[in-house]
Amino acid sequence: MERNKCVVELKDVSIYHTDGNSHSPKSDDELVLSDVNLRVDEGEVVYFIGRVGSGKSTLLKTLYAEVQLLEGQGRVVGVDLRKIKRSEVPYLRRKMGIVFQDYQLLDDRNVFYNLYDVMKATGWKNETDIRRRIDEVLTIVGLDKKAYKMPFELSGGEQQRLVIARALLNSPRLLLADEPTGNLDPVTADEIMHLFQEIAAKGCAIIMSTHNTALIEQFPARTIMFSKGKIAEIDLAASFSE
Repeated sequence: MERNKCVVELKDVSIYHTDGNSHSPKSDDELVLSDVNLRVDEGEVVYFIGRVGSGKSTLLKTLYAEVQLLEGQGRVVGVDLRKIKRSEVPYLRRKMGIVFQDYQLLDDRNVFYNLYDVMKATGWKNETDIRRRIDEVLTIVGLDKKAYKMPFELSGGEQQRLVIARALLNSPRLLLADEPTGNLDPVTADEIMHLFQEIAAKGCAIIMSTHNTALIEQFPARTIMFSKGKIAEIDLAASFSE
């Protein structure tokens, strides 16, 4: 049986700021987005763009179950977001990678142990398998010679590569990235985007929020605009060529 290539499917979704203790929206919950319909398949790169506060980060948080889905239908990497229990959220997140703008690295551990501790926490037990996988992801992101450096010894771009390596440890089908190039200079941002393209070419879907339209012009892909509580797919490439 062929595996379903769809990694994200949202149908008629509305997203609210809520206290997280309800299974349906209450009258005082703030509506963030409505009529959200989105499908993302393996290997696709999708940009989220829009003003600050337009709902990009909130939708990303919904995809990794930080924000509860209360209306509509949503499946991410095969998991039903309407039915997921709190105890099942770690299982969902092991099937995806998350790249934050604030790197959230462990400052008192070197590159190797930043990854090792994550693997132990997500259920890896065999030491040989752990070390092999760490070697693999560090090679993918170009940090294989930096395994025993401390985070403060790395440049900003190298720290972001380490965050991406951490996100790849469990071979995710989906990578979520919130402004991953926001703190980087243009040359380093280009390097990170080339890395994302290589990751997508191996079948991992990537959803990335960004304010950097120049980056989208250089690395064109599906683009979703967030505006006035709605989302819409737009053709930025056409506007660049005008």
